Amino acid sequence: MDRQQDKRKFIILGDVMLGRGVNEVTRKAPPTHVWGNTLDIIKSADYSLINLECALTYHEEQWDEFGKAFYFRADPGPAIAILRAANITCACLANNHILDFREEGLVDTLHFLDRAGICRAGAGRNLAEAREPAYRDVGGLKVGLMAFTDNEPSFAAGHESAGVNYVPIHVDTDQFNSLLESVSEAKQACDILIVSTHWGPNMVFRPSDEFREAAHRLVNAGADIIHGHSAHNFQGIEIYNGRPIMYSTGDFIDDYATDPIYRNDWSFIFVINLSGAEFESIDLYPVRVLYAQTNLAIGMESVLIVDRMESMCAEFNTRTVRQQNKLTIPIFEERARIA
Repeated sequence: MDRQQDKRKFIILGDVMLGRGVNEVTRKAPPTHVWGNTLDIIKSADYSLINLECALTYHEEQWDEFGKAFYFRADPGPAIAILRAANITCACLANNHILDFREEGLVDTLHFLDRAGICRAGAGRNLAEAREPAYRDVGGLKVGLMAFTDNEPSFAAGHESAGVNYVPIHVDTDQFNSLLESVSEAKQACDILIVSTHWGPNMVFRPSDEFREAAHRLVNAGADIIHGHSAHNFQGIEIYNGRPIMYSTGDFIDDYATDPIYRNDWSFIFVINLSGAEFESIDLYPVRVLYAQTNLAIGMESVLIVDRMESMCAEFNTRTVRQQNKLTIPIFEERARIA
């Protein structure tokens, strides 16, 4: 096959929260509004993945097992139109908001995503479905997606009850070892396996040693890409055994207040470039997350966002190259240099 024809582009985004204020805006605005001027880049993907940080449902009864501060629900019609406008391929549902409107809200979310042809992983009508990988053919390349979370243990799916694939990050437990076995099995069924995980505390600049060990074990078990989220701010990217570990991809669409230190309004479009099943590079396009809209960052703000990511990547000895409007991690060149 011609090398150019064998090129593929995977786009990975952080948390997409379409509820609350975003939902109010999108009841009146066109579905393209929330994507701002990022839409052309995102739509260029052969495969795109988000963490969907809300339920898609008209169900209004909230989860009341304990007092939650925030509940996120989006009207399914406008929300699906938003995801379709950006050609979103798949969504991670393993997070601490997918059951905000109880099992009914989760089941509605599954229904609307399935009807729209958007694949999903990490939550289901029972534990087996929550653990089940989602597979997609991407130009002849079989791509698998698994998802889990260490947030909200009360959201855990049971053998006969809806919920998330809950796995605490304790690397020497039977539960985590079972996850590693599932990753190995899923990898045998696909060319590229993505593990998406909503993990860790909010507003932290770097992963703990235990989280790094967990990510390394996931890669050793067969994960090709780790798509981390939950911290709300982005963290550095590590290239481990030639595989990208994105510990936190930050937020992408929301209505949140901005923390002046952690800057949850700063993030990236993460573009993974492949040739066949080989990783060539990651392009990072800095973005500014506004109220119900995200745009490419410009000027000094773009420089500051790139500065922070470059510094964080350096902590993992990850080589970066600055370009005019993005930061690039040259995976293939680094692998060839080391070899």
